Amino acid sequence: MKELNLYIHIPFCKQKCNYCDFISYSNKDCYIEDYIDTLIKEYRNYKAEEYIIKTIYIGGGTPSYINSKYIVQLLKEFNLDNVEEVTIEINPGTVTREKLIDYKEAGINRLSIGLQATQDRLLKTIGRIHTFNEFIDTYNMAREIGFKNINVDLMLALPGQSLQDIEESVEKIIQLDPEHISIYSLILEEGTKLYDMVNNKECTLIDDETERNMYWETKRILEKNGYIHYEISNFAKEGYYSKHNVSCWNQEEYIGIGVAAHSYLDNRRYSNSESIDKYIENYNNRQVNEIQDKLSQEKEYMMLGLRKLEGIKISEFEIKFNENPIYLFRNELNKLVTLELIEIDLNNIRLTNKGLDLANIVWQEFI
Repeated sequence: MKELNLYIHIPFCKQKCNYCDFISYSNKDCYIEDYIDTLIKEYRNYKAEEYIIKTIYIGGGTPSYINSKYIVQLLKEFNLDNVEEVTIEINPGTVTREKLIDYKEAGINRLSIGLQATQDRLLKTIGRIHTFNEFIDTYNMAREIGFKNINVDLMLALPGQSLQDIEESVEKIIQLDPEHISIYSLILEEGTKLYDMVNNKECTLIDDETERNMYWETKRILEKNGYIHYEISNFAKEGYYSKHNVSCWNQEEYIGIGVAAHSYLDNRRYSNSESIDKYIENYNNRQVNEIQDKLSQEKEYMMLGLRKLEGIKISEFEIKFNENPIYLFRNELNKLVTLELIEIDLNNIRLTNKGLDLANIVWQEFI
């Protein structure tokens, strides 16, 4: 039986964050029940009994916003015997003790808590609905209920954020001792409220040099405290890498169900409708975004693999594609080595520190 990973998109939110350009809604609660029913229909349509599901990731949106009975209903559809990791994204201000208990009893074994910053003034600027103290309450509740694998999300380069702010945020989170910490740089997207705020000079973005200083200082503090930097934006204790995300970076196949969800199956990448109405009306109306030939697969494997700090294992590339990546991509790799963006040894191809700063340039060589 084929092994797959599963992503479930829950697009509902209490309030859309100012920086968010994901497909999510803060005013369509009337769709929730029909939407959950459609998720189940779509999953069954994949003939789920033909697959072994390795990981499940429930993302959003804000999955913890909806009644936990719907999450329980969804998870009853899956045989969790072989599932190594079941993650749900939760936000302070939307989760209760009862919801957390329901999640744990339903088989969820990993939480990803959206915090973004420990300073309430920054949380207000980016439109978060919670305070830092509410995050602490949520985190402590999760521990009391028995969750032993928790990720905390933080953001860099927020308007008004200083290097001292991010250092303070990282230090405070380390004191809580989560198993995993994700650090993402703000990307200002057109069409978001924050984009308009910046254009209207209601707030100001920090400069690139300050952002890079934030990144390297965050990396230094986390590694000093025992967190392994295993992917550009992700740090974890030994044994607590995100299995779902690692599977994606290893180019393993996955199914995405829900509005705007993406899938990678049989060398095809396709996506669902971005309209919740159209998705509910016809969940089978998927758009094929790409049909990969062998070279496309190899380029993507290189691009995804260089996200990982360990890089690409040459032997694994040879097993998967029956070719040597150093020879196949000799022109691209020679250029990147000359620019000191990657390094190559007998076993691996990986980013240098300079390459970490300029990762987008590296990936463009393989697009």
